[in-house]
Parts: sequence; structure tokens; C-alpha cells
Amino acid sequence: MKVVLQRARDASVTVNGEIMGAIDEGFVVLVGVTHTDTEEEIQYLVNKIIHLRVFEDDNEKMNLSLKDVGGKILSISQFTLYGDCRKGRRPNFMKAAKPDLAKTIYETFNEKLKDEGIVVETGAFGEMMDVSFTNIGPVTIILDSAER
Repeated sequence: MKVVLQRARDASVTVNGEIMGAIDEGFVVLVGVTHTDTEEEIQYLVNKIIHLRVFEDDNEKMNLSLKDVGGKILSISQFTLYGDCRKGRRPNFMKAAKPDLAKTIYETFNEKLKDEGIVVETGAFGEMMDVSFTNIGPVTIILDSAER
């Protein structure tokens, strides 16, 4: 699995003109799933995301985690994270999981975050979505379970 975390002051996702999910302080999390992802990858990323210290403390140091600040997550499925652009001009998405597997892994990932007490909002899997947010910092972190 790959995720892109973006620290956000506010965020929302709209599908067909309707807001599907919205948060205030927390993370916008773009989630990519590949063919070999399992519960192990899910749990690794959930633990990393909720404990990663990228929120500022009273001394303006990135020293607090999502749990510490009571942050929320706007989780967006993003198969394009597995786009391979090394050849040609059109990305190859062969490393992205097929929709049935990707949806199962994505939904399990979101449930595991909720099990940790995190409020999770989502868009609509497989749909064209408009995501809007204010990136604080900006802070953007890329996590890949294959690189642990």
C-alpha cells in the first residue's frame, strides 16, 4: 500500500456536486492498493499514520500525532498512486490492485482507523471525486508499506 498524507486545516470531497465527506483538522489521506497488500500492510500504515508526529506543539515543533490533536481523516481511494511513468507518456497502472480487491483493502484500512478511535470520512470508491483542502505548512508525507 501507498499513502500520501497531507496535513489539513479543513477538507472535503464532493461527488456529482454532493459533499460526501468533510473534516476539520487532520489528514487528507490518498490511499493506493496493490495486488499483494494484506492485513499486515494495513496495520503497519494505520499505526504509522495515527502516531506520526507532524502536528505542532506549543513551541511550534512538529511533535504531536493525529491522536494527540484529536485529528480526523478524509480518506480517498487513489489507484493512480501506482501509476508507473517510466516508459512512454501514459502511466501504466498494472501494479494497482483490481477494483474488488482494492475496495476490500481500502474499506478494511478505514475500519482499522476507526477502531483506533479516529473519525474517518470518505468519498465514493471508484467514482470521480473533487477533493478540496487547506494544506497546513504545507506538510505532505508519502508512506509505502513496501519500504518499511
